[in-house]
Amino acid sequence: MNARLSFILCLILIATATYAEKISLVGATVINPADGKVLPNATVVVNGDKIERVAMGRQDAATLGKQVSCVGKFILPGYIDTHVHFFQSGDLFTRPDGPDFTGIRAYKDEVAWIKSHLDDVFARYIRSGITSVVDVGGPMWNFEVRKKANATAKAPRVAVAGPLISSVSRKELDLGDPPIVKIDTPDQAREFVRKLAEKKPDLVKVWYIVDKDHPVDAFRPIVRATVEESHAHNIRVAVHATELETARAAVEEGADVLVHSVTDKPVDDAFVKLLKDRHIILCPTLVVFERYGRTFSHQLNLTLEEQKWGNPEVITSLDVTKIPQDKLPQRVKDALADPKAALERIKKTYDVALPNLKKLEDAGVTIAAGTDAGNIGTIHGPALFREFQLMKEAGLTPMQILQCATANGAKLFGGETGAHIGNVQDGYFADLVILNSSPLDDITHASDIETVIKNGVAYPANSILN
Repeated sequence: MNARLSFILCLILIATATYAEKISLVGATVINPADGKVLPNATVVVNGDKIERVAMGRQDAATLGKQVSCVGKFILPGYIDTHVHFFQSGDLFTRPDGPDFTGIRAYKDEVAWIKSHLDDVFARYIRSGITSVVDVGGPMWNFEVRKKANATAKAPRVAVAGPLISSVSRKELDLGDPPIVKIDTPDQAREFVRKLAEKKPDLVKVWYIVDKDHPVDAFRPIVRATVEESHAHNIRVAVHATELETARAAVEEGADVLVHSVTDKPVDDAFVKLLKDRHIILCPTLVVFERYGRTFSHQLNLTLEEQKWGNPEVITSLDVTKIPQDKLPQRVKDALADPKAALERIKKTYDVALPNLKKLEDAGVTIAAGTDAGNIGTIHGPALFREFQLMKEAGLTPMQILQCATANGAKLFGGETGAHIGNVQDGYFADLVILNSSPLDDITHASDIETVIKNGVAYPANSILN
């Protein structure tokens, strides 16, 4: 029997073993981005759903339980995507408040499809080595998604926010349980936060939209009230803010997390200092900035991982050339007529966002990897690997990228669970990714997944989506 087959058979035994059985992964190189340590010839002892210990060198066989040789493999904490939306599928029909394709698929049918495919989405995250996600905003049924994930073995750990508190409404998304709620006064904000608090959200989310009708300062009192009421209930506040002054205002009003990059201008030193002084976590969500424009202009650049592990029905829907001309929204017609313009807009965004990310990372601001998966063209699960590519383009090292996707992601996840994920260390949850090649040599190796272990249960990668 060759070594690879033996390894896989051993892992199948782990997957079917009871939690009481102790398993030891022997001989791998452990990469722990939390402290930047690389441990060659290491042993990771998994006892039930926890890591019992991590040690280097020869071990006493009597203390190891069932041994699995992982020589030549690389073990990391499970990845964490800190910005997803389960109420969106990633397909062409999921945001009728943008391009309206309801003539092809009614929004109620889209939502029904999404709800019926949650197990599939969960599995695609696990296949991508993502053992925890943060859903930063959706309808009240988001809390049912968290409950379902907690009751599903082959699913990531899920933290959730409820509906987004916003200065604008999106009536096209309102089927009686809207994902975005327009709040007009500080008192309304406090009342809505109290309503959310009954559901025990992991975060409260503010959608801080600024335009000519909604200037930055007009919404600040509502942000302040949202933060004060949320903090009174020991709930952190995440804010969508893509302009420098909007992001600055959000942090000054007490926000804990910024869930997008600043894309309108370079961040200044005062802003960087503000984020550091306030211990803000920032999630760049780089991939989402290109996916709308590329989809609409028929220039979608899905990675091999997305093509293989994304939902095929979602991916098939993204070909706008298959939509009858008379049913194409004007926005899409314009993009198809001038595809070069779409790429120029994306480049303009990245010319600002990528240097901003590098400056914040170099300054020591906590960066957590996230994709905004579920938005049109941003694929649940494997979109994270495109995010890694863009973080590399920004100048981050493989270890920094991995830290963003593990230890820093755990900080954003938060709570008791967040304190026990994102780290290969004694007492942490046994959420691990076993790779065939080192991501420190090339971050593209982060998707060279042999096995995913979630909560102490092993899933041979190639069997997860079968």
